[in-house]
Amino acid sequence: MSSPTGKSAERATGPGAHAAGSPDTPRGRSRRTLPSPLRHLLFAALGLAAVTGLLLVTGDLTALRLAAVGYTMLAVAGLQLLVGGSGQVSLGHGAFMMIGAYTMTLLVLHQPMLPIAANLLIIVAVSAVAGIAVGAATARLHGPYLAGATLILAVGLPGLTHRYHEFLGGSNGLNIRTAGAPPFLQGVFTDSEWKALVVWTTVVIGLAVLATISSGRLGRRMRSLRDDETAAAMAGVPVGKTKVVAFVIASAAGGLGGGLQAYVLGTATPSSFTLVLSLTLLAALVFGGIGSLWGALWAAVTVVYLQIWATDLARSLELGRNVENNLPVVFFGIVLILVLRFWPLGLHGALTRLGARLRPPTTR
Repeated sequence: MSSPTGKSAERATGPGAHAAGSPDTPRGRSRRTLPSPLRHLLFAALGLAAVTGLLLVTGDLTALRLAAVGYTMLAVAGLQLLVGGSGQVSLGHGAFMMIGAYTMTLLVLHQPMLPIAANLLIIVAVSAVAGIAVGAATARLHGPYLAGATLILAVGLPGLTHRYHEFLGGSNGLNIRTAGAPPFLQGVFTDSEWKALVVWTTVVIGLAVLATISSGRLGRRMRSLRDDETAAAMAGVPVGKTKVVAFVIASAAGGLGGGLQAYVLGTATPSSFTLVLSLTLLAALVFGGIGSLWGALWAAVTVVYLQIWATDLARSLELGRNVENNLPVVFFGIVLILVLRFWPLGLHGALTRLGARLRPPTTR
């Protein structure tokens, strides 16, 4: 007569024990031996290779649209870590994109000899400092109080361009000219394609860093705050410090996205970073699915291409300038309502559930 322990041992050594994630399988051993940063960098390299191949077979217009998807995705991914990771709701993420955009334009205007890589590193540093200031000031706030404080940032920051008109350009903003493809690559990439490649190189590196943070110890601390802040504090998690760090990382990602936007478009104006942008980023995060960086991709693709399609529709129907400016927001609102009605976990949650249904059952 076999004992329950013996039956458990049989199950442990049976076919079910050699599932894909088991440490005894090659896949399980590769996951165990390959560090998380290297795994994420490998995925980043594969993603960059796919984007490069796509740029080689498309034109300048598609390249600019892909670049827009890239810097929007990076901004949403930073907000993903803040909201989905630590549970802090921010309505001022567009303000950090504005900080990054104006930092890029000022660097190009006043330090034109700096390479683009140095500019991007400076943007990360400036945005992180701004994140420290805002994060430290709002670390004790929760729920609507935190949202209200960040809302003030999104509303008030564009006004600085009017206060310092000579330095920041006022309502007209700042215009710059950025270098295109280097001479030895001018026959391979156009200037627009090169800018898109620079954007996506930065984006995949940034996403690899965010994914490594999310899957590491800091990410687990953030999620513990999101689930139960009191329990996290009792478990020894430094609540205030972790909140500030989450805000700094999200701010750096948002600022980097804004800097890349200025690099591609060659301009930074206060009208591009209004409260509508912050609300759109937050709505896009919910649309894509909170809790996964893949959701940031679906959100960015939807925001960029839905705006393009709505604008083209308004122009083809000759609906006027006001309708053209507001129709993308209306369309996105309708799509967001439909997604939340039928897929409460967002688009990525719906795709994950569909994939689970289509996956063949594992044998036990």
